[in-house]
Amino acid sequence: MFENHLQLGNGVFTTQEIAQILRVPYPKVRNWITQYWDGELGKCYEQQYSWSVGNTRAVGFHTLIEFYVMMQFTLAGVKTKAVLKAHKELGEHFKTNFPFAKKEVLDHISTDGLKVYFKINDVNITLDGSKQFNLDIIKMFFKNLDFDNDMLASRFWPMGKSHKVVCDPHRKFGQPILDGTSIQSEAIYRMYLAKEPMNFIASIYEIPLKSVKDAIAFHKNAA
Repeated sequence: MFENHLQLGNGVFTTQEIAQILRVPYPKVRNWITQYWDGELGKCYEQQYSWSVGNTRAVGFHTLIEFYVMMQFTLAGVKTKAVLKAHKELGEHFKTNFPFAKKEVLDHISTDGLKVYFKINDVNITLDGSKQFNLDIIKMFFKNLDFDNDMLASRFWPMGKSHKVVCDPHRKFGQPILDGTSIQSEAIYRMYLAKEPMNFIASIYEIPLKSVKDAIAFHKNAA
Protein backbone atom coordinates (compact mmCIF):
# COMPACT_ATOMS: atom_id res chain seq x y z
CA MET A 1 0.00 0.00 0.00
CA PHE A 2 1.40 3.37 -1.01
CA GLU A 3 1.31 6.64 0.93
CA ASN A 4 1.45 8.90 -2.12
CA HIS A 5 -1.37 11.21 -1.10
CA LEU A 6 -2.17 13.49 1.81
CA GLN A 7 -3.87 11.47 4.54
CA LEU A 8 -3.82 11.66 8.32
CA GLY A 9 -1.24 9.22 9.67
CA ASN A 10 0.80 9.04 6.46
CA GLY A 11 2.88 12.14 7.17
CA VAL A 12 3.97 14.57 4.46
CA PHE A 13 7.57 15.55 3.78
CA THR A 14 8.73 17.71 0.90
CA THR A 15 12.11 17.23 -0.73
CA GLN A 16 13.52 20.20 1.17
CA GLU A 17 12.16 18.96 4.50
CA ILE A 18 13.68 15.51 3.96
CA ALA A 19 17.03 17.12 3.20
CA GLN A 20 16.84 19.13 6.42
CA ILE A 21 15.69 16.28 8.64
CA LEU A 22 18.24 13.75 7.34
CA ARG A 23 21.08 16.27 6.79
CA VAL A 24 21.35 15.15 3.17
CA PRO A 25 21.96 17.51 0.21
CA TYR A 26 18.74 18.53 -1.54
CA PRO A 27 19.88 17.26 -4.99
CA LYS A 28 20.57 13.81 -3.54
CA VAL A 29 17.10 13.56 -2.01
CA ARG A 30 15.51 14.74 -5.26
CA ASN A 31 17.48 12.08 -7.11
CA TRP A 32 16.39 9.37 -4.67
CA ILE A 33 12.75 10.33 -5.24
CA THR A 34 12.71 10.79 -9.02
CA GLN A 35 15.28 8.28 -10.22
CA TYR A 36 15.05 5.49 -7.65
CA TRP A 37 11.83 5.36 -5.61
CA ASP A 38 9.47 6.82 -8.25
CA GLY A 39 11.64 5.53 -11.09
CA GLU A 40 13.28 2.15 -10.63
CA LEU A 41 11.27 0.91 -7.64
CA GLY A 42 8.10 2.59 -8.82
CA LYS A 43 8.26 0.58 -12.05
CA CYS A 44 8.24 -2.62 -10.02
CA TYR A 45 5.03 -1.63 -8.24
CA GLU A 46 3.58 0.36 -11.17
CA GLN A 47 3.00 3.38 -8.97
CA GLN A 48 4.97 6.39 -7.70
CA TYR A 49 6.00 6.86 -4.09
CA SER A 50 5.69 10.67 -4.24
CA TRP A 51 3.11 13.30 -5.14
CA SER A 52 3.21 16.98 -6.10
CA VAL A 53 3.17 19.74 -3.49
CA GLY A 54 3.42 23.09 -5.22
CA ASN A 55 6.61 23.07 -7.27
CA THR A 56 8.21 20.17 -5.43
CA ARG A 57 7.59 16.52 -4.55
CA ALA A 58 6.50 15.05 -1.24
CA VAL A 59 6.54 11.56 0.25
CA GLY A 60 4.97 9.82 3.24
CA PHE A 61 6.55 8.82 6.54
CA HIS A 62 7.66 5.32 5.56
CA THR A 63 9.43 6.62 2.46
CA LEU A 64 11.25 9.09 4.72
CA ILE A 65 12.35 6.12 6.86
CA GLU A 66 13.52 4.26 3.76
CA PHE A 67 15.61 7.29 2.79
CA TYR A 68 17.09 7.24 6.31
CA VAL A 69 18.05 3.58 5.81
CA MET A 70 19.41 4.44 2.36
CA MET A 71 21.57 7.11 4.00
CA GLN A 72 22.98 4.56 6.49
CA PHE A 73 24.00 2.26 3.66
CA THR A 74 25.53 5.18 1.76
CA LEU A 75 27.59 6.11 4.81
CA ALA A 76 28.76 2.48 5.03
CA GLY A 77 29.98 2.68 1.42
CA VAL A 78 27.26 0.61 -0.27
CA LYS A 79 26.36 1.62 -3.83
CA THR A 80 22.79 2.67 -4.60
CA LYS A 81 22.38 -0.19 -7.08
CA ALA A 82 23.04 -2.76 -4.34
CA VAL A 83 20.57 -1.09 -1.99
CA LEU A 84 17.86 -1.08 -4.64
CA LYS A 85 18.43 -4.77 -5.39
CA ALA A 86 18.06 -5.52 -1.70
CA HIS A 87 14.90 -3.41 -1.53
CA LYS A 88 13.32 -5.33 -4.42
CA GLU A 89 14.16 -8.76 -3.00
CA LEU A 90 12.97 -7.88 0.49
CA GLY A 91 9.85 -6.18 -0.85
CA GLU A 92 8.95 -9.31 -2.78
CA HIS A 93 9.73 -11.62 0.15
CA PHE A 94 7.75 -9.61 2.71
CA LYS A 95 5.09 -8.44 0.25
CA THR A 96 5.50 -4.77 1.07
CA ASN A 97 6.44 -1.57 -0.75
CA PHE A 98 8.37 -0.43 2.33
CA PRO A 99 10.70 -3.27 3.40
CA PHE A 100 13.23 -0.85 4.92
CA ALA A 101 10.54 0.36 7.34
CA LYS A 102 9.87 -3.13 8.78
CA LYS A 103 11.46 -4.08 12.09
CA GLU A 104 11.91 -7.70 11.01
CA VAL A 105 14.01 -6.52 8.08
CA LEU A 106 16.05 -3.95 9.97
CA ASP A 107 16.80 -6.42 12.77
CA HIS A 108 18.46 -8.82 10.31
CA ILE A 109 20.01 -6.60 7.65
CA SER A 110 23.74 -5.95 7.40
CA THR A 111 26.51 -4.98 4.98
CA ASP A 112 30.20 -5.44 4.29
CA GLY A 113 30.40 -1.99 2.70
CA LEU A 114 29.80 -3.43 -0.77
CA LYS A 115 26.75 -5.66 -0.63
CA VAL A 116 23.62 -5.95 1.48
CA TYR A 117 22.93 -9.11 3.46
CA PHE A 118 19.90 -10.55 5.21
CA LYS A 119 20.21 -13.17 7.94
CA ILE A 120 18.05 -16.27 7.51
CA ASN A 121 18.52 -19.15 9.97
CA ASP A 122 21.78 -17.56 11.22
CA VAL A 123 23.20 -17.42 7.68
CA ASN A 124 23.92 -14.07 5.97
CA ILE A 125 22.59 -14.25 2.39
CA THR A 126 23.54 -11.73 -0.28
CA LEU A 127 20.58 -9.74 -1.57
CA ASP A 128 21.67 -9.49 -5.19
CA GLY A 129 20.15 -12.62 -6.68
CA SER A 130 23.28 -14.74 -6.14
CA LYS A 131 22.34 -15.93 -2.63
CA GLN A 132 26.03 -16.08 -1.68
CA PHE A 133 27.03 -16.39 1.96
CA ASN A 134 29.18 -13.93 3.89
CA LEU A 135 30.43 -13.84 7.46
CA ASP A 136 32.52 -10.64 7.53
CA ILE A 137 29.70 -8.11 7.85
CA ILE A 138 28.79 -4.88 9.59
CA LYS A 139 25.52 -5.15 11.53
CA MET A 140 23.24 -2.20 10.84
CA PHE A 141 21.58 -0.70 13.91
CA PHE A 142 18.55 1.55 13.57
CA LYS A 143 18.21 2.84 17.12
CA ASN A 144 16.54 6.08 16.04
CA LEU A 145 13.27 4.32 15.21
CA ASP A 146 10.17 3.28 17.15
CA PHE A 147 7.87 0.56 15.79
CA ASP A 148 4.11 -0.02 16.08
CA ASN A 149 2.20 -3.25 16.76
CA ASP A 150 2.57 -4.21 13.09
CA MET A 151 6.36 -3.82 13.44
CA LEU A 152 6.43 -0.93 10.98
CA ALA A 153 8.39 2.21 11.80
CA SER A 154 6.09 4.56 13.69
CA ARG A 155 8.36 7.37 14.91
CA PHE A 156 11.76 8.70 13.87
CA TRP A 157 14.20 10.47 16.22
CA PRO A 158 16.49 12.44 13.86
CA MET A 159 18.92 13.40 16.64
CA GLY A 160 18.66 10.11 18.52
CA LYS A 161 16.41 9.12 21.42
CA SER A 162 18.48 11.03 23.97
CA HIS A 163 17.12 14.23 22.39
CA LYS A 164 13.57 15.59 22.35
CA VAL A 165 12.95 16.14 18.63
CA VAL A 166 10.79 13.45 17.02
CA CYS A 167 8.88 12.88 13.75
CA ASP A 168 5.51 11.21 14.31
CA PRO A 169 3.25 10.86 11.22
CA HIS A 170 0.15 11.00 13.45
CA ARG A 171 1.07 14.45 14.77
CA LYS A 172 1.58 17.60 12.69
CA PHE A 173 1.83 15.42 9.55
CA GLY A 174 5.17 14.09 10.75
CA GLN A 175 6.93 17.44 10.99
CA PRO A 176 9.57 17.58 13.75
CA ILE A 177 7.95 18.22 17.13
CA LEU A 178 9.08 18.06 20.75
CA ASP A 179 8.38 14.71 22.37
CA GLY A 180 5.29 14.67 24.54
CA THR A 181 3.89 17.82 22.92
CA SER A 182 2.47 19.07 19.62
CA ILE A 183 4.96 21.94 19.55
CA GLN A 184 6.87 22.06 16.28
CA SER A 185 10.59 22.47 16.83
CA GLU A 186 10.69 25.12 14.14
CA ALA A 187 8.46 27.40 16.25
CA ILE A 188 11.03 27.23 19.05
CA TYR A 189 13.84 27.99 16.61
CA ARG A 190 12.00 31.01 15.21
CA MET A 191 11.66 32.47 18.70
CA TYR A 192 15.38 31.87 19.26
CA LEU A 193 16.20 33.69 16.00
CA ALA A 194 14.03 36.56 17.25
CA LYS A 195 16.52 36.87 20.17
CA GLU A 196 14.15 35.50 22.81
CA PRO A 197 16.10 34.00 25.78
CA MET A 198 15.95 30.20 25.98
CA ASN A 199 14.63 30.28 29.57
CA PHE A 200 11.83 32.58 28.44
CA ILE A 201 10.93 30.26 25.54
CA ALA A 202 10.83 27.29 27.91
CA SER A 203 8.53 29.13 30.31
CA ILE A 204 6.17 30.34 27.58
CA TYR A 205 5.70 26.83 26.19
CA GLU A 206 5.96 25.18 29.63
CA ILE A 207 8.61 22.74 28.47
CA PRO A 208 12.03 21.75 29.86
CA LEU A 209 15.02 23.86 28.89
CA LYS A 210 16.58 20.76 27.30
CA SER A 211 13.69 20.59 24.82
CA VAL A 212 14.38 24.18 23.79
CA LYS A 213 18.09 23.50 23.39
CA ASP A 214 17.44 20.35 21.35
CA ALA A 215 15.05 22.18 19.01
CA ILE A 216 17.57 24.96 18.45
CA ALA A 217 20.44 22.52 17.89
CA PHE A 218 18.37 20.49 15.43
CA HIS A 219 17.53 23.48 13.22
CA LYS A 220 20.97 25.05 13.54
CA ASN A 221 22.53 21.88 12.17
CA ALA A 222 19.96 21.72 9.38
CA ALA A 223 20.53 25.31 8.30
